[in-house]
Amino acid sequence: MQIPIYTWKSPECDIYIKKIAKRGSEAHPEIEASVAAILSAVREKGDFALRELTRQFDGIALDQFRINTAEITSLASQSDPELRKILKLAKENIRSFHQHQREESWEMVCDYGVRLGQRVSPLESVGLYIPGGKAAYPSSVLMNAIPAQIAGVPRIVVTTPYPQFRKNPVIAAVLMELELMEVYGIGGAQAVGALAYGTETIPRVDKIVGPGNLYVALAKRQVFGTVDIDMIAGPSEVVVVADSSCNPDYVAADLMAQAEHDELACSIAITTHKDYALRIRQSLDRLNPHLKRGEIIQKALETQGAVLVVNNWDEAAEAVNAIAPEHLELLMPQAEEFSKQIRAAGALFFGVYSCEPVGDYFAGPNHVLPTSGTARFASPLGVYDFLKRSNIIKYTREALWANHCHIERFALAEQLDAHAMSVRLRAEAVKPLK
Repeated sequence: MQIPIYTWKSPECDIYIKKIAKRGSEAHPEIEASVAAILSAVREKGDFALRELTRQFDGIALDQFRINTAEITSLASQSDPELRKILKLAKENIRSFHQHQREESWEMVCDYGVRLGQRVSPLESVGLYIPGGKAAYPSSVLMNAIPAQIAGVPRIVVTTPYPQFRKNPVIAAVLMELELMEVYGIGGAQAVGALAYGTETIPRVDKIVGPGNLYVALAKRQVFGTVDIDMIAGPSEVVVVADSSCNPDYVAADLMAQAEHDELACSIAITTHKDYALRIRQSLDRLNPHLKRGEIIQKALETQGAVLVVNNWDEAAEAVNAIAPEHLELLMPQAEEFSKQIRAAGALFFGVYSCEPVGDYFAGPNHVLPTSGTARFASPLGVYDFLKRSNIIKYTREALWANHCHIERFALAEQLDAHAMSVRLRAEAVKPLK
């Protein structure tokens, strides 16, 4: 497998870095227009449009959209009992981690008895999209639903394409484990439209989370503002920083673990030795033929992946910060010290035993992470994403009198004399007697 090997700051490497910097930003005008038409139909025609679009895209005619509890329970019972035990363990790990992200309302007392603060409260309703496709991803359901539950969201709605739902008992099992029973058998951009605008039978939500295909991603982007969304997820990505003391098979395995997601997945290794880079390539050649998704892995690594050879660890940190990866593995003895130079990464994995799949499924921190370089400014999904904050202002008579002149002059500087009058009328009423 000829994964490219580049020397950092070489012309070839510069071209590669510029290419991956554009990941996730491609324009799709025809799909954008199609998604806009789907959303418009759902907004204007509600349930009627949902039925027509579900018949068109999923090939089924639904009498009702909601999947009843008995069907979910029956399907869940068909899932692997051992896997259900693992789901429960993973749920507890994820819940334990996210409990630490709770936020509390607060107030502070200032001069003249003024009290200022913030009131923290959960969103009223959240829509969780579960994709169909060829594979089921119960881990994503856990990662999206548990923070919302800890935040105290009273209504969590699930939408998922019905034909694929019937084929994946494990999804029903995780819904049962999380006690998520408001489930609708619709998918695609039309499901996003239903969650954003509401229909006769599906009340609208305040926020939409969860992964999906390009249609779903573009639909979430288009309804943002009407509702909140988690993020626009791009192809999965990993950067593995390793020194020559690390078994190259570990590096190769972790590159392939990301590459098997998608042909557009971005897998990058960074090391200080050219001969070690060649050993990584040899490991890829030996290990890949044994994997079910070997063709996808090979294409992803050859077209999107690379091994970057740097002169020192300072250059390695520079490369990481330029890429701003979703996942960053530090397979090196001085990982803690090196990590102090990292300014942009969705999640950091320290040491050879902290491979990325540990975080994907079981450790506890959320695996919904910023992609496409957005780790420069974005954070992992968490409890805080399902909370809203209201500012609290409790001014006193004495504070108003002491500060009214400042406030009035500020208002008049912005030529807003009604603002100034609002304060002045009260100040005249509370003017202390001499």
